[in-house]
Amino acid sequence: MSVDRESLRETAKYLQNVRPIDPEEVYEYLESQPHPAVVRTALREEAFELGLRETDEGTFVPVDEEPAPAPGWAPTAYPERYDRAVEDLLIERFGRDWATGESGYRLRERIRELKETYYRGEDVSYDAEAALAYAVYHAGDFYAATGYALDPLAERGLLPRRLRVLDVGAGTGGPAVALHDYLPDDAVVEYHAVEPSANADVLERVLDETGRNFRTTIHRTTAEAFDPGSVDAVDLLLFGNVLSELAEPTATVERYCETLADDGTCLLLAPADLATATELRTVERAVATPETGRSVFAPPSRLWPDAVPSDRGWSFDEREPIAVPATQARLAEAADPDEFPDREELDADQFRNTSVRFAYALIRPDGERRLPVRANAERHARLAESETHVTNRVNLLACKLSRNLAEGDGNPLYRVGDGSQTVDHYAVLTNETVLNDDLATAAYGSVLSFENVLVLWNDDEGAYNLVCDGETVVDFVG
Repeated sequence: MSVDRESLRETAKYLQNVRPIDPEEVYEYLESQPHPAVVRTALREEAFELGLRETDEGTFVPVDEEPAPAPGWAPTAYPERYDRAVEDLLIERFGRDWATGESGYRLRERIRELKETYYRGEDVSYDAEAALAYAVYHAGDFYAATGYALDPLAERGLLPRRLRVLDVGAGTGGPAVALHDYLPDDAVVEYHAVEPSANADVLERVLDETGRNFRTTIHRTTAEAFDPGSVDAVDLLLFGNVLSELAEPTATVERYCETLADDGTCLLLAPADLATATELRTVERAVATPETGRSVFAPPSRLWPDAVPSDRGWSFDEREPIAVPATQARLAEAADPDEFPDREELDADQFRNTSVRFAYALIRPDGERRLPVRANAERHARLAESETHVTNRVNLLACKLSRNLAEGDGNPLYRVGDGSQTVDHYAVLTNETVLNDDLATAAYGSVLSFENVLVLWNDDEGAYNLVCDGETVVDFVG
């Protein structure tokens, strides 16, 4: 029996201001009096638009209008329930001994092939076997990185509890379930995934582990073929570790950004290696310009409102590693060079992936920036003009864009930018004092004020060094 949706919506709007909406009661208000189970299904389908969430008791109540808080995201492991979902698929395909013998060898070989193909910048294709290998190897680090990239939004109260999401190139679900776990239990999400490959089968199974108010739809088509206009205004547009696999990443992101709500956010996320991280910066710089009106919310490297950086842009964050997921550990430990003496078998460590290193950008159409700090021409030198300041000391404002990059016992070295730079700039801490130690202790993305910093050209690296010695003052701004 069908439900008169207009009558249902009007009834729900009335009751939500009075008491929890119970399908066992609502059906009596409807002319055709459909079965309560039918009413429940219809309410679930209408819940997002009505601003309702379903409780454990089966009633529906209004979603809290307060934004989602920052949860203190610091995962130490990929949640077991998601890893088990992947193992269920592995068992279905290969049996309980999936990690050993021929199937284990093939999965490890697929991981190796995926890594080599990816880093050569070649097209990656995912059949069912490759999708499972990808999920085993990458789900954990992608999961952790996604939450860290969401932190700047939540800290500013810009992540709503009622959230429409479009996840382009959703893969096997690491970013999707990270979002689910990042949000509070009383959040309501309308989640759309665009994924054309066999990854979608893994994604579908992993999403089964999400809660009742995380409503999911998988569109099994390419990013280029999908019409983003078929989804209503999007609060969070996610391109998670997929830019390098798009034929025209800039044009694709530009087209999808048109679907953002006025206060929505586009999150670009990529691995930290040179090729993928710099490609992300290329896309960011093309879609967020003074002409488009879009702003880079974080990292806050744009400190001059009329400038867009054009340096190499290799910038990434790094967080504490996670534990080896159980499926990954089992596959790695089964690597035995003696089992297939006529074949090459890599060392087990090649199949363990616990580091959390990622490049990201949060782009918004409303001009919002994580920090309202701007450089001032009367007080600060532009990094674009460093050539005119070589061997001189200047004052400037810059964003910290790396952890310590120095090797061994070398002077601490940090990549920095102010949004105007045309070549790489590195702040070198040659003499740490209480007046300049903010350079070492500030987090990735922090804005720092440099006073009396010495500008030198590093011919070997083709970059500028900003030497912070005993005469330099570095202050944390935000």
